[in-house]
Amino acid sequence: MKPTPAGWPRLSSAVFYESAAKAIPWLCEAFGFEVQLRVDGDDGSVVHSQLTFGEALIMVSEGGEGQRSQRFGIPLRSPKGIGGANTQSLMLYVDDAVAHCERARRAGATIVHEPKVEDYGPEYWADKNYGVLDLDGHLWWFVERVRG
Repeated sequence: MKPTPAGWPRLSSAVFYESAAKAIPWLCEAFGFEVQLRVDGDDGSVVHSQLTFGEALIMVSEGGEGQRSQRFGIPLRSPKGIGGANTQSLMLYVDDAVAHCERARRAGATIVHEPKVEDYGPEYWADKNYGVLDLDGHLWWFVERVRG
């Protein structure tokens, strides 16, 4: 495989919000993302953004009604726009799952799975993780490896 372009991981995800302009600072406050790039449209909507968390990268943009909420002829929606359903969840490794959970809770995130150790047996690994919904209802898992 050829190396990825500088600053890009092999895999990144695009996450769509009813208001990306509101979501971006919230993701930074609640989860610790940092804004690498933000491109605003003339109407104030976010056309494209790149947020990093260590070497991870997500792209956050608008996902609602309107022309900008289409890509390849496919409508892009936030869980808010489809009755709260999720078609993917995002998982990130953190240094301290309990402290990270408390940071998210203080920012108003909905904790759906309190921090807990999940042990997959001595031949595999054990993680401390928690599940959380962001302000638009995307499901995130934050994981701290504790063994393995």
